[in-house]
Amino acid sequence: MAGAKHKKIMNFIGGELVPPASGDYFGNEDPSTGHIYSEVPDSDEKDLDAAVAAAEKAAPVWKNMPGESRAEIMHKLAALIEQRQDEFARAECIDNGKPLSLCKSVDIPRGISNLRFFADAGKDMTGESFRADKTFSYTLRQPFGVVATISPWNLPLLLFTWKLAPALASGNCVIAKPSEVTPMTAYMLSTLAEEAGFPPGVLNVVHGKGARIGAAITRHPKIPAISFTGGTVTGREIYGTGSRLLKKISLELGGKNPTVIFDDAKWDSALKGAVAAAFTNQGQICLCGSRILVQQTIYTKFRDAFVKLAGAQKVGDPLDEATTQGAIVSHAHMDKVMGYINLAREEGGEILCGGKRLFMKGRCKTGYFIEPTVIEGLGASCRTNQEEIFGPVVTLMPFRNEDEAIALANSTPYGLAASIWTESKERARNVAARIDSGIVWVNCWNLRDLRTPFGGMKNSGVGREGGFRALEFFTEEKTVCQPAV
Repeated sequence: MAGAKHKKIMNFIGGELVPPASGDYFGNEDPSTGHIYSEVPDSDEKDLDAAVAAAEKAAPVWKNMPGESRAEIMHKLAALIEQRQDEFARAECIDNGKPLSLCKSVDIPRGISNLRFFADAGKDMTGESFRADKTFSYTLRQPFGVVATISPWNLPLLLFTWKLAPALASGNCVIAKPSEVTPMTAYMLSTLAEEAGFPPGVLNVVHGKGARIGAAITRHPKIPAISFTGGTVTGREIYGTGSRLLKKISLELGGKNPTVIFDDAKWDSALKGAVAAAFTNQGQICLCGSRILVQQTIYTKFRDAFVKLAGAQKVGDPLDEATTQGAIVSHAHMDKVMGYINLAREEGGEILCGGKRLFMKGRCKTGYFIEPTVIEGLGASCRTNQEEIFGPVVTLMPFRNEDEAIALANSTPYGLAASIWTESKERARNVAARIDSGIVWVNCWNLRDLRTPFGGMKNSGVGREGGFRALEFFTEEKTVCQPAV
């Protein structure tokens, strides 16, 4: 347990900030220094039972509140975060290790946008109607009452709100569990809930380890729906337990995403897009393009230019505005990534740049940093090209033609995201249709319209989030049938 000098994060249950029932906490590190700087509640079933009881009590109030009133409260929460945007960005940077510039430009603004988008979308949630000779039927979408969300460490506030917002907007009370690795901005959000106007028990945030409080959420008999984003192994466990209890489960899981560069692509756009897809957030985004497939006619030229740009990334103190590559989120994850780099060597891969842990000077001398790493010479079936590494590590592979590119793209058990770079509209349509992936970008990467469905194929997930699909997930559909008049 961390020392008493460290700030203690609190659970938020029934409208109050409270310590864990057990009184137990564990340390929370700043990955850029490796030092513990706060303490996280080690919550258990008692905390969860209290949160569920509070949510059940509040459920009728929130469900019966007009959608416009719920939206007004959510907009107020978004405005309160926006007023403290710099504070949230700095907290996210320290908690996660990602560059402050990324927190300011992406993570916190997108978290605010999620709240606003779903606040408005919830007001427009309607059913369908069906008229026949003898019947008139219509559907209602009604909230479950109490639901749970479990979000990951790589985009803490962004993905916390991505799940929380549609659950609230559709009229549910929520038990939200952020990652125990990056709990700070979820805690900060919870401190604003009362000021935003949420009735006590509508929003509950419980902190703790996945194996303890996360597992308790999965098996709790009074939580009928769970939305999870995280690793595929954990997702399988949640799906197995939840399905046996007939819970409604949404899973957004891992990826081993291809970036496909054809020889007619716009050079600068494709090169910069591939670098961004490879190394943004230290490669710790499920959408990152970790397998770069390049048409053989331009392979050598592209490889050399890509390696040069990869090596030019500024790795350093995340609080430095000039930093483009921050720290790996934890020592354990750094060890995992370094293990894959060593595996790539054992499998016969050639390290073109990077491949080592970086030791900084000054404040970050004990932090967790890895050089951006580019590897070539590996076949599609090796572990390095089949398993999710989730770090600043990419492989390069050449392909001869469109069919081979598609075969390589589809050669893993994952199917979350892909990006295609070509100036041929016909080729773009054909390849996008044939790649087994939940989202395919053409001549761009990570460009999002929040109204569109989002999710993965194969081992990358079950179900879809985004827009109406998210609101649909958090509701039960009821058909009302009557004689036609």
